[in-house]
Amino acid sequence: MSRRFQIVAVALAVGFALSACGSEKAHPGADTNTTTTTSAGSEGTKGSNMDMQEAAERADGMLDDVLKAIDPEVQWAHGPTTKGSCDVTRRRTVMTIVSADRRQSFLDQVEKFWRAGDYRIKAKNKDEQFPAVYAGTKDGFGISVSVRAKGQVHFEADTPCVKESKVADSTSKPNGPAYKGVYPLPSPNVRSDFWSAGAS
Repeated sequence: MSRRFQIVAVALAVGFALSACGSEKAHPGADTNTTTTTSAGSEGTKGSNMDMQEAAERADGMLDDVLKAIDPEVQWAHGPTTKGSCDVTRRRTVMTIVSADRRQSFLDQVEKFWRAGDYRIKAKNKDEQFPAVYAGTKDGFGISVSVRAKGQVHFEADTPCVKESKVADSTSKPNGPAYKGVYPLPSPNVRSDFWSAGAS
């Protein structure tokens, strides 16, 4: 009798497990507006139909906006664009000398601009020599400003995972020499009465 009871119990357990299969998609409360990934990893984020070129253009716009917001203006040039399997990173390098005395003022100005817009500050590196600020948008784009070797300021904008496509060079025009085909870019070499104050 106990043997028959065990067989029935096992059969019921298997039946319940099988009935649950596929229930996530059918559940009326399931979130259908989240990132989906195929074996190729080429689907968009949060239902976006954006491809890599469109995402790169959006990243360019983000970089254009923050550089235009810096006052006084700084000179910049394009850094290299890199592509992942489904994402793109655009880069800008500041050619204006930003002195150690003005470094924090520069980052504070950038952070203030991002906080006033549709950005969330995700992290800050408060290192005195190599500080950085990292921000992001609700739809998965990331943007950062960081001070690196020789006090040079760099901006990067990262796209979320989107549909695969070809990516053209940025159409944003630098406000100084383009240094096309030059890598790595020169050290900062443009003096500013404000940003370079105190630099030797």
